[in-house]
Formats: sequence, C-alpha cells, structure tokens
Amino acid sequence: MSPAVEPAENGESTMKNAVVLLSGGMDSAVVLAIARQQGFVCHALSVSYGQRHTAELAAAARVAQALGAYAHKTVAVDLRSIGGSALTDDIAVPESPQAGIPVTYVPARNTIMLSIALGWAEVLGAQDIFCGVNAVDYSGYPDCRPEFIQAFERLGNLATRSGVEGNRLAVHAPLMAMSKAQIAQEGIRLGVDFSATVSCYQADENGLACGRCDACRLRAEGFRAAAVADPTRYA
Repeated sequence: MSPAVEPAENGESTMKNAVVLLSGGMDSAVVLAIARQQGFVCHALSVSYGQRHTAELAAAARVAQALGAYAHKTVAVDLRSIGGSALTDDIAVPESPQAGIPVTYVPARNTIMLSIALGWAEVLGAQDIFCGVNAVDYSGYPDCRPEFIQAFERLGNLATRSGVEGNRLAVHAPLMAMSKAQIAQEGIRLGVDFSATVSCYQADENGLACGRCDACRLRAEGFRAAAVADPTRYA
C-alpha cells in the first residue's frame, strides 16, 4: 500500500476526500484498503463508544497508519451509559450462535457512527463515506442490511447543507454481499496485515482474541474457507 496522499500545495487535488469508518477489525481494514485503491484521500474515523474490547481502538490506529490513511480521528460517545448490549453492558458475551438478534447488537451503533462520519464528511467537503457493514456474515444485526445503508444515504442528503445544496452524499458498503472468505481474500490481495486487526468481542488489553465468541468464530471460518492461514493472535 502506498503512503498517505498529501493534498496539492494550492489546496486543490484531483483526488477526492472520503471518510472511512475504521473499527480496527478485519472488515473495516479491508474497506480502508478498498477506498485507498479507488483513489480516495481517506480520513479514517474510529468511535470509542464504551466498548469493553477497547483493544480494537489501538488496532484501528495501527491499521490507519499501515494502510496509508491521510488522517485518523477517534471520537468518544458514551453508549455504555445506556447499555443494552453485551459489548457495552455487564452482560455475558455468548460463546455459541444465538437465534434472532444476538445480545452483542449495540442499539443504534451504526446509525450513530455514520452520523458522526456524516458530520466530518460535511466539514471536509467529502461526498463519500465508507463502512464495513456486511449482510452475509453479519450476526443478524438490523443495521448491517442494504436497506439501512440506502435509508441512511437518503437521510444524509436530506439533513445536511451539503446535500440540500446539491453535493450528493454516497455511502459505500463494498463488503455488503461478500462472505468472510471473500473479505479475507480481498484483504490479502490488497496487502492488509490481518494480524494487526482485532475482531474479538472480548479481546484482552493486548488484543489477544478469545477464539470462542461469534466474531472470532466468523473470522476463523472466513480464513479457513479462504484457505488462508489464520493470523489472529489468540489468548
């Protein structure tokens, strides 16, 4: 991956700015690599939302640097204060698949993250937001469906000065229809170092994965199906 792209000295550039949501997991790392490959000047955005697995934020910083993000910002939002999820509340993280929407779903998380990305994009004059939502291996989360992304894009174009003035916003979810195996293969093609990423819902402070939660299971199955060695650092 080439180094981060500097804007032209006169303040103009043929390359467009984009905001890329970067959690520190494998999916968002691949999305950042895709956006860079497409020629965007990437402003990576992470959200410290009260998640118990804070090691993913350190991973996001590593990934942003390694994949040549022009800038990386972390914004704090206290979703632990409202709870309601095993990722933010004192609820056990399940270690076997659950029927329906699992307790690892964080209420309104993707809506909040995309809203912050929307605000930063408007300040930057960016008309493109990238996120790593996936409708294939998505654990049943309602805010990972194409209908949600389409609805948020409509909202973004209705709710911002930029959108009202005709600078249309696009929300890109390039992994939407990809399996975890396909995501792993795409990441390898783009030079993503998956060992730097953290996906585990209960990773320790050093980023070591439990190997048992839903996120670990999906990740491991993806590498196995892709015939790629699993670089995950397990506890």
